[in-house]
Amino acid sequence: MPILALVAALSASIAAAQEQTGLPELTAQQDHALMMRALGIASLRPGANGLDPDAPNAANYDESKANPYPGLPDPLVTDDGDPVTTPEQWWQVRRPEIVEHFDREVYGRVPDDVPAVSWEVVETVEEEVGGVPAVTKRLLGHVDNVRCPEISVDIQLSLTTPADAEGPVPVILEFGFGGFGPRPGGPPRRGPGPPRGGPPWREQVLDRGWGFAVVVPVSIQADDGSGLTRGIIGLCNEGRPRDPDDWGALRAWAWGASRALDYFEADPAVDADRVGIEGLSRYGKAALVAMAYDPRFAVGFIGSSGAGGAKPFRRTFGELVENLASSGEYHWMAGNFLKYAGPLTPGDLPVDSHELIALCAPRPVFVSYGASTGPGAEGQWVDQRGSFMAAVAAGPVYELLGARGLGTAEFPEVGTALVDGELTWRQHEGGHTTGPNWPTFLDFAARRITDGPPPDPEGP
Repeated sequence: MPILALVAALSASIAAAQEQTGLPELTAQQDHALMMRALGIASLRPGANGLDPDAPNAANYDESKANPYPGLPDPLVTDDGDPVTTPEQWWQVRRPEIVEHFDREVYGRVPDDVPAVSWEVVETVEEEVGGVPAVTKRLLGHVDNVRCPEISVDIQLSLTTPADAEGPVPVILEFGFGGFGPRPGGPPRRGPGPPRGGPPWREQVLDRGWGFAVVVPVSIQADDGSGLTRGIIGLCNEGRPRDPDDWGALRAWAWGASRALDYFEADPAVDADRVGIEGLSRYGKAALVAMAYDPRFAVGFIGSSGAGGAKPFRRTFGELVENLASSGEYHWMAGNFLKYAGPLTPGDLPVDSHELIALCAPRPVFVSYGASTGPGAEGQWVDQRGSFMAAVAAGPVYELLGARGLGTAEFPEVGTALVDGELTWRQHEGGHTTGPNWPTFLDFAARRITDGPPPDPEGP
């Protein structure tokens, strides 16, 4: 069906649904088509096919073809072309410009009037985790839905701290990760798997006398375009479809992590100045977005985040902008992002992933990936080398703010930990998991957030 006819039919369907229930029921494909209509886009370029190397749109893994848009936007040059040479210029001029570009064109805007969240401890359990006595609280964050009672949002959060702690402890907050099945245009998403001979990450955290927490992203916003008229995005829109610059799921999940941090600030068991954020795959993207937007997070552990995370949008390698703009993934992003899969190109984006990393500066960020090749590797779809290039390109912002970047632009061998600076990197031998990198990350985090004062992320 031509898109104009499809949109006309959808509009009639929405009107009928609203007349009956007050809320439209849309599939991801229908909502995607409405957004394309709102943007005046008739078609999008196909994404890369990571499953069939003989497909016309097979994913590219040839470095000689990977950089059709050479040169990344300079994070230290303003939109007016002025060089940024002082921290004051970064905080007062350049950083707000970059945030505005990401808000409008990439991840979307959080509304000014997002309803308040009230936290309820629904259960407290005394237990042992890896032989360590601990106290676990299970919480629900009730979002005020008085403006749209048909939509309820209850953020699911758990918090575990050592039972014998003598005071507030650092906490690592994880975006809970489940197994993902194959998606059109990309390889299977594998679960986190075992940590290769080491104890589970929760036990490693407790062994250091820290706490851990898990927030469930899909309790904040569904991981599907059909859910955009529900969850926190739908609640704020009172059940209506999004406008082109409204927030997508990645920004919504990051918002939910910040609401968990609000709770931690009120819990005497938590040292809220030393809370880290961690996630893998799509939740690695969300962890990087959360770290970039909320300066209260003290350290980030960004696992295999790929496209929409640390991987440059301008790289034609593995997953592409066109995949992110498809009906299977567009809900992660602002509607405006679809423009860059047709008629615009990734080279037209005003920002790129290195600037998302730079928004975290000078706070410590650990960029983690699995090996691209070899037994048990996670493959090249996530573009390890491109993500390393983005981290290198974020380094000048860290250095301007008195922190240290990676210290090299040479792509290191698998297993090499670049952890001397605040911006760090390690590619482990495992697959699509953060498991093998947890010990290195925790050593890094211990030096950065427990030995000495916490970072001052907000500048003057």
